[in-house]
Parts: sequence; structure tokens; C-alpha cells
Amino acid sequence: MNTRDSAASTARAAQDSTVFRVLARVGYVVLGILHILIGGIAISIATGGGSENADQGGAMEQIQKSPAGVFLLWLIVLGLLALAIWQIAEAVVERDPDAKKKWAHRAKFLGTAAAYLAIGATALIYALGGHSQSSESSQSFSAKLLAVPAGVVLLVLVGLGVAAVGIAFIVRGVTRAFMKHLSVPSGKARSGIAAFGTAGYVAKGIAVGVAGVLFVIAALTHDPEKAGGLDSALRSLAGLPFGAVILWVVGAGLALYGLFCFARARYARM
Repeated sequence: MNTRDSAASTARAAQDSTVFRVLARVGYVVLGILHILIGGIAISIATGGGSENADQGGAMEQIQKSPAGVFLLWLIVLGLLALAIWQIAEAVVERDPDAKKKWAHRAKFLGTAAAYLAIGATALIYALGGHSQSSESSQSFSAKLLAVPAGVVLLVLVGLGVAAVGIAFIVRGVTRAFMKHLSVPSGKARSGIAAFGTAGYVAKGIAVGVAGVLFVIAALTHDPEKAGGLDSALRSLAGLPFGAVILWVVGAGLALYGLFCFARARYARM
């Protein structure tokens, strides 16, 4: 058996594990909790409150302060790790006969796995008693990138890449492409899940897209402090005309995405 076949065999064995499947579904549940908390913080910012960061760090901090917070944070770490491994396994066993589509699918799976690992790493920091802010990390990353040759171009490319991910979320929501990955019964349940998913994907796409724009602005102005993560992106929406209304709608959409994640935990094809 060659290395490729061995890796595929290992990936299939992991996917066939009942314990692993349960942990992966738990991963979707904790993703739902995080998005509901982030959406709630965004709405509080829109209504004049919101001292917490409207990002994964802010959500983790709320969980950390809650009863059994450390236990929940470790559960988040395990669930997101399982989801990341699942995505990597999907990339390994991907066998689309079209070579371009196969590698596009693999890139998507690996990118999703990286995102889950990043959020899981944030949860691990909080589980160990630490703290993390996406805006500081983004600004530090931007400053380091701007300091290298062709740093402006590289940071613009990063920003465009992040914005492209945001656009992909919006397209996925509008076209309801996410439904083909779910085994949902017909009727009102299906309609409700589709509606939550559409609103959630569009809202998340807007937030991620704005974060990408902030990277581009940081590059063009040579000011790394212009860059920011999800919290900075959401707060920048509040500065727009009718910003409070826009931020409230996006926050509500992120909360709906959280509810969609709960349904995904139940109906995702695994």
C-alpha cells in the first residue's frame, strides 16, 4: 500500500468512527454557540453598549466567566479539533474526476480546517486562563507583513483573499448551496433551516468581507492599525450611515447562523 492509499484508509477509518462523528457534531454545536454570542455582542454595540469584543475572543471571554466555563472551553477545543480533522479527511478522500474541481474542493476543505483550528486555538488560550484579541493579532500580522519587501502588495493580496472568502459566504447563502450538504426532511423544518442558513451566511459574508477591506486599507495607508479582525469589521459597520441598523441586522444574522449550526449538527451528512 502506497502513502496516498494509506492516508486515504486512515481518513476513512476516522470518518467511520462513531466517537469521532459525535465530536464533530459537537463541533457544530459549539460553533453555533460562538456565533450566537458574537451576534449578541454586535447587537449590543448597535444599541450603544457592547464593551466586549464582537469576535471569537469576546465570545470565549463570556464563556470563560460562566459556570463550568473551563469545561465548556475544553469541549470547544475538542469539538473544533474533530471538525478540523474531519475536513482534512474530506480533503484526503476527495476523488472528483475533474482535477480542477478536486483541488478546489481540497483547498476549501483545508481552508475550513485551518479556520476551525484557529478558533480552537483561541479557545485553548482561554481554557488555560489566557486572553486573545483578533484586532491586536491582525495589526501585529499587518505590521510584520508591511515590514518585508513587497509587503504592501502581499497585505493587499491577503485582504483581497479574505474579502473573497466573505463574497463566497454571501454567494453560498444566496444560492443556498449549503443545503446539499444536509440531510433535512421536507416541510417547514427544511424551509426554516434554509432561511436561517441564508441569513447567516450572508451576514457572516458581510462581516468577513469588511475585515478583508480593512486589510487592504491598512496596506494602502501603510498603517497596520487600520487592520482588524471580526470585531473591528463589525465596529466599522457602526460608523456607516444607518450603521446601527446595519450592525443590528448583521448581528441578528450571525445569531441566526448560530442556530443554523445547531441544525447542521443534527443534519450534516457525515
